[in-house]
Parts: sequence; C-alpha cells; structure tokens
Amino acid sequence: MNITLNKNDEIVMKLIHYFITEQGYNPIVLHGAKDEIWLENSEQDYQIVRIVTNYIHNDEQFDFDIYRTQQIMKRIKRKTFSFKMNALSIFINLGENVHLSEMEVDNIDCIEIKDIKDIENYDFVTETFPTITKIDKVTEKGLELFMKLTEEINQKNQEDAEKAEDVFSKKRPIVTYGLMIGSLVLFVTMLLTGANIFSIDAQTLYQFGGLVNFHTMGNQYSGLYRLLTSMFLHAELFHFLFNMYALYIIGPQLESFFGKAKYLLIYLGSGIIGGLFSMAFQPDGLVSVGASGAIFGLLGALLYFGYHYRVYLGTVMRSQILPLIIFNLAIGLMIPEINMAAHLGGLFGGYLMAKLVGVKYKSTTSDRVNGFIMTAILVGFLCYMNFFR
Repeated sequence: MNITLNKNDEIVMKLIHYFITEQGYNPIVLHGAKDEIWLENSEQDYQIVRIVTNYIHNDEQFDFDIYRTQQIMKRIKRKTFSFKMNALSIFINLGENVHLSEMEVDNIDCIEIKDIKDIENYDFVTETFPTITKIDKVTEKGLELFMKLTEEINQKNQEDAEKAEDVFSKKRPIVTYGLMIGSLVLFVTMLLTGANIFSIDAQTLYQFGGLVNFHTMGNQYSGLYRLLTSMFLHAELFHFLFNMYALYIIGPQLESFFGKAKYLLIYLGSGIIGGLFSMAFQPDGLVSVGASGAIFGLLGALLYFGYHYRVYLGTVMRSQILPLIIFNLAIGLMIPEINMAAHLGGLFGGYLMAKLVGVKYKSTTSDRVNGFIMTAILVGFLCYMNFFR
C-alpha cells in the first residue's frame, strides 16, 4: 500500500493526533461539514477546536465561514447544555486576500498555519497548549507517519471505550437495595406498633425519628439524628410505595455510575441537606418524613454526571432527565402537603455532593475541592439559618 501525504495533509494529521491523544478532544460528526474537522473537549479553555482545510479565497468567504461556525456552535451549546463556548479555528489554506489579522470574532480565535512551525507565532495558543510545539518533532513521513498517528489515535479511542464500558456497565445495586430494606423495616415496625397503614399519625412519626425544626426540638442538638432517620420514614402506604419505586428506578443507575461508596455519600448527604432546607422553612410542630429529598438529590447528581458524559447521555438529558425533574417539581407546587423545601434542597445538595465526590475519569482534584467548598458554604449557611438566627 502506497500512501502519499502532502504538506497540508501532514499538518492536519499531526494536529488531529495532538488534540485527541494529548489534550483529550473527541471528534464531532457534523452533517454537511466538508473539508473541516471539529473536535470537542468541555474541560479545555477552547471547548471546540476546528481544523479547516477548505480553500478560502477572500474576506467575504471568510466572514461566511465564521457565520456558519457560530451557528453550528449554537447547536452544540444547546446539545451539550453549555452556557459559554470558545473555539479555536485553525486554517490551513487561506488565500492572500484574507486579512486574518484584522478579524475579531467573539468567542472564536483564528490562526493560519502554512507550516507546522507557524504555531509558535501565536502566543495565546502556546499558552493554552504549552506542549503543542512538540508536534514539530514528529519526524515520520508519508505512510510511516500515517500508520504511527492512526495507531496512537486508535489506542486512545480504545482506552476511552474501555473507560466508558467501566462506567456504564451494569452492576448489582446492593446499596440501593439496602436503603429500600431500611425504609421497609421502619415502615413495617411502625405498623406493628398499631399505626394506620394509610395515615400514620404525627406522634408516631416523631417517635420514630421524624424531622421537626430546631425550635420544636427545644433547641436540643441531640435531636439532629432526625436529619438522617427522617429520610427512611414514610407517612402512609402510597407515600412509601411511590418513593421506593422512584429509588428502584433511579438508584441502580447512579450506584453503577458513581460506585457504591460515592453513591451512598450522595444519597445521605443530599438527604441531610434537604432536611436542613426543610427545617429552615417548616412551621413549628410540623413533622417531615420521606426519602424524596434524597431521591431528588440523586436527580441532581444525575444532572452533574450527565453533563460530564453528555456525549453518551445528551439526548437522554433533554428527553428524559430534565422533563422528569421539572414534572416532579411541578407536582410539588400543586400539592400543598409536599415538602418543596426538602425537594429543592435535595436537588441542589445532590448536584454539589456529586461535584464533591467526583465523576470517574472526568473530575479533577480542583473540581472536587470546589465541590467541597461550595457544599461547606451551603451547609454552613443552612446551619446558621436553623441554629443561630
């Protein structure tokens, strides 16, 4: 097999190899995009890198190219739930009538490369990608270059596929089953004491660990165990069945995505944060129970996870996860008995707890530190609202 690469082909191959294998970018498949390659990595300063080999003759053609790029970026932003997106457009074949130095485009930086060494002329590129100048040290040519770069890209893609398989492979949801059994045991125990299965009275719920505000506790910190026990209690049969069904549907997925220990921390942490929200807003004497705050926490964690793995879950996020959250919040607004404070607190808490524990293969140490700081600030504020006002 004889493969001949011209100078532009070699530049493109080296750039693709660098951004995929060294910087973790992934190709984006775009219908109708000819003679250009789009790469995406939401963790980088440039979420989009675009390599353009199409010949652009003059400024008018360049302006149209930029306009089309902006429209495509808007679609990608909607698909990936990104509020801001920066792009680096690398042009390989610009005509002499294109005045690139005079062009200023919001959120799109443009550079021209006629030789691989031209990258060194753009300080903002070498500052963002300090190792990019190393691609000039690749000495292979022609077929040898093609085979080397293709093999390394395929190896990187194989590693990414193995990581995705590790994250998305189905695992036995032992923690979820344990949480459900805990709620079942407490529900049956209350019934054995004589409680009405269709309407358990507030006194019984309180005796078994139902949550009340700090003032109702008599300002006793010893009663704060109720933040934990209340999420395993339910006020009647349908309340119990609805929450357990929701946990059965959502829990195994999150347990598989995050792992057992992180999943348990998210569930308990978001349930406690939901409880703190509830304490801050519920009237004196009202007893709050239920797993729904923690379950909303799982939905918040799913949002955080889905953002990081939106390449796999982008369609599911739009068509299933977001509508499910909105629908359940709407139900809470329509039914006065539902504790919306616990639901909203759990949702926020779950998102922050997921950021704190991190998403496998995606989260950085900085992400987790930020998650810890944000969670600590929220919990500190809620503690002030509940105990020190």
